[in-house]
Amino acid sequence: MKAIIKTGGKQYTVSEKDVITIEKVPAEEGKKYDFTEVLAIIDGDKLTTGAPFIQGAKVTSKVLAHGKERKILVFKYKPKKGYHKQQGHRQQFTKVQIEKITISTKAEPKTAEVEAK
Repeated sequence: MKAIIKTGGKQYTVSEKDVITIEKVPAEEGKKYDFTEVLAIIDGDKLTTGAPFIQGAKVTSKVLAHGKERKILVFKYKPKKGYHKQQGHRQQFTKVQIEKITISTKAEPKTAEVEAK
């Protein structure tokens, strides 16, 4: 079973036991974190989509670590003007492990059969 989730302005395709790096989330290390913005769930040949999210769907994960990415340098320069400016940036991230993908049976999501083209 796979799911497409949205977090931090990005979309990720995940399955159970995957370890992914996402933008920082407000959860402590070792705690559970639920993603409720689930765009689609793929279960074999069955595709369940939302409009835009599937109601009652949830992806449960465990927060493994927080950290900072490698430093990137932002360099601005204007020729013949003597202007140059250098600045660094380190993006914060959270590493999570996907534990369970669930969908509520109460909600009636749109389903479709996946066809090979």
